[in-house]
Amino acid sequence: MFCSLRLRVATVLLSALISPLALAAPAGQFAEQQVRHIATYFPGRMSGSPAELMAADYLQQQFTALGYKTDTRQFNTGYKWQEDDGTQRWHKLTATSVIAARAGSVPQEILIVAHLDTWTPQNSSQVHHNLGGLRLQGVDDNASGLGVMLELAQQLSHKPLHYGIRFVALSAGEADLHGMDDYVERMSTREKKNTLLVIDLNSLITGDHLYFNSGMNTPRAVRKQTSDRALLLARQLGIPAASHQLNRKDFNGLNAFDRAGFPLLDVTASNWTLGNKDGALQRHRSHHFPDGMTRHQTDLDNLNYLDRWLPGQIALRTRDSVRVLLPLISELTNPKV
Repeated sequence: MFCSLRLRVATVLLSALISPLALAAPAGQFAEQQVRHIATYFPGRMSGSPAELMAADYLQQQFTALGYKTDTRQFNTGYKWQEDDGTQRWHKLTATSVIAARAGSVPQEILIVAHLDTWTPQNSSQVHHNLGGLRLQGVDDNASGLGVMLELAQQLSHKPLHYGIRFVALSAGEADLHGMDDYVERMSTREKKNTLLVIDLNSLITGDHLYFNSGMNTPRAVRKQTSDRALLLARQLGIPAASHQLNRKDFNGLNAFDRAGFPLLDVTASNWTLGNKDGALQRHRSHHFPDGMTRHQTDLDNLNYLDRWLPGQIALRTRDSVRVLLPLISELTNPKV
């Protein structure tokens, strides 16, 4: 079945291959094109689904065209499906991630991650409320991260690198499927030692500001070079941006890379408000995505809705993300001696 699906999308893959002329395009233009392409041609990218496998094939094709050493990685996971009567059954699946790397002159590298999958409904109520499923385009969550990742890969493909870069389009990032945990657990001792920084790109479109958040376990010296530096670049460019040091009370809990002790730069777009007496910041998605669940709604996280109610926002946020992240990563991969 998967072989026939690959053949059916062969023309899509070929038509969207990166051309050398794209390198001269304005910042963010290629990222926006990729966001729209992924959302249009690969809706319903649920972990283990045919759409996810096709999207993984597409991403691998893009990275390969740019000259990166690419591979796919599969792992078995699953989730509990709850019936209307409350009974639960285990649903098994095989998730597919895409990994693309380019070595630097030394073994150390920077890891750039964006989750590939869209929301997987876990009960019939979520299905009835159009949460996840086969029609969810997942523009904000997370075609936006994938599109920006591809432009960063494009722009960095010909630059000299002191520290290497590794891009991971990570599956099973949604619905507690533990894709990030699996990736961390399968890293070798050498890979862990050589990973200087993890940059996580997630949901870059909605919300009032771009946020460049540092991990709870990120040392102050690294925060100065990453989140603080990103804020400075954004302000120099007139881009509304802010930062926050993540903690266990934040939206979605502690990032698996952060929990494992890796320096982390979490890049997202949102509004943040004081959530409780302890001052923990809770994330809100703007009135178009007022909480963490409605952003998975088929009728909201799609191109038609976002273009109607947030006209120009996809172009703005992909452009602003690239304008900050590209010089930042260029500095980090080639530090001044």
